[in-house]
This record gives sequence, structure tokens and C-alpha cells, in this order.
Amino acid sequence: MRTVVGEDIAELFTKAVALTLAGGRVCPRGMPTREVTNVHLVLKRPRSRLLYAPPARILNPAFAVAETVWILSGSDDPWIFDFNGRLRQYADGGVLLGAYGPRLRRWNGQVDQLARVLAALRADPDSRRAVVQLYDPGRDAAGHRDVPCTLGFRFHLRGGRLHMVTTMRSQDLWTGLPYDLFFTTVLHELMAGWLGAELGDYHHQIDSLHLYEEVLERAAEVRDTAMCLETPALATPWEGFDALLALVRDGEPVDHPGWYEIAAVLDNYRRWKNGERDAARQQAERLPGGLGQGLRAWYGELQRRAVTR
Repeated sequence: MRTVVGEDIAELFTKAVALTLAGGRVCPRGMPTREVTNVHLVLKRPRSRLLYAPPARILNPAFAVAETVWILSGSDDPWIFDFNGRLRQYADGGVLLGAYGPRLRRWNGQVDQLARVLAALRADPDSRRAVVQLYDPGRDAAGHRDVPCTLGFRFHLRGGRLHMVTTMRSQDLWTGLPYDLFFTTVLHELMAGWLGAELGDYHHQIDSLHLYEEVLERAAEVRDTAMCLETPALATPWEGFDALLALVRDGEPVDHPGWYEIAAVLDNYRRWKNGERDAARQQAERLPGGLGQGLRAWYGELQRRAVTR
């Protein structure tokens, strides 16, 4: 197993890119790919989660926070397409059948795995049974378009620190990893807060870490530009958490500084998508911290793409 350690997302991402660029060539489903197998990524500061690496890689922070809210609330509703229309190509009948949210919060329509993990660690802080399963062989071998890349999560509470492990069968380093780490480290931070524990290390174990050939040139540029943007603290009580998520999803103001910031980003991007570009840009200028900075950069990237088409 190859281990890559980073203090923040920028360091981890650039090291992972360098490792993968030196990997072997494979061609799954006819797509030329550079790949490294059996990789272990370790993020020492899980709250340092928002990547900013212009001009080669600019994220859409509105999608990062929207996907996080969408999964945590247990949803597979199509509103997520408003934040990333490319996801539609993976839908069957308008639904992403591999959506993590229903599997996380109501497995087989009834088991809230998040609640069970919390209960298990509250009852036995040394438990080795704090496991979330996402891959479902009964469903995912059926041939639908959206097959989860994430197999599951594990949590270990040791010495007052909560550590989290994610296992991936497949990880697109360029497109998927920055968004995947955003969501999983938010989950990590929340679980630590619900347990009253310090935030430990975040571990991301990957069977196939890869870059598609079309992004190799841009990937080689990120080592000189990558940095980590500040994100707000998101720890909040478990009691009332789902109600909080519903308010955030709808862009309503909430009595929590971090989640208020996330709600503002979602509301701002909806304005942009509805054609209120000037109003969205003006509002984005007032958004604080790394999410605001990232959103302004994303709008700049969208404008650049529109000009170069």
C-alpha cells in the first residue's frame, strides 16, 4: 500500500497527483487512464478541506456544499442537478440509483446508519462496529448507471480523538476526489462534535486512484498553484440536525454561523442559475471566508468558459 500524507487538502492533492502521474496505463471501458492501485491518503487536518488550484483546477463550492447537504439529509431528489447538471447522465428514470443519502440515512427504507454509528460509539467508545455500508451488491450488480465508488465508512474513537476511514473501490482523482473529501470530512467533523471528541486523522483508502488522459496536462500544473481555502466550523447538535439541514437546503437563515454561510452559498448559486448574474456576483462579493472566495473564482471560471466556447 502506498501512503500519502498531507496537512491540508492542497498538500494531499498535489502529492496524490504526482503519484498518479507516475502510475501505469490502463483503459477501462475504453478510456485511457493513468492509475495507481492500493493507495492510502491521510489528511491530518480534516477541516482544511476546500481545494483552490487556479487556473488548472477550480471547484464549484456551491456543488460541494449542496452535495454534502443532499447526502446528509438522506436525499436522492433531483434538486442536486441544479448544482451539477452533468450528474443527469448517470440517472435512471431521473433518479441516481447509487445516491449515498438513502443508503446512509435509511438503508432498505428503514435503517439510519448515521444514528446507529452515533449510538454505538456513545454506548461503547472503544467499539469496532461503528461502520456505514454504502455498496449494495443486491442492487449495484443490476446494471444501473450510477454504481457507488464508495464502499463505506468506519469510525474509531481512540484517546479522545475520532478517526474516520473511507474505502473506495475507484477514485477519480481530478474530478471526484476534491468533492468527495469535502463531504466525508464534513461528516467526520459532525460525528466528532456529536460525540464530544476531538477531530482525529481522516483516512481515504482507494483500490484504484486514477487520472483520465484528457486531464494529465492540467494535472501536472497544480503543484505550483494549489492552496487550501478556509471553511467554517460546522459542528452542531445531533438533536435538530435534520431540521437544520432542511432550512439550509431551502436557503433559509439558520442560527449557526457555519451553516448560515452554507445556506447563503446555496441561495447565491440558485440566483446565478436563475439568470440573476449581477445580483449573484454582488452578493458573492459579500460572502465571507473560503466558500465566498471559491464561489467568486467559480463564477470567473464560468465566464471564461463562456468566452472561449
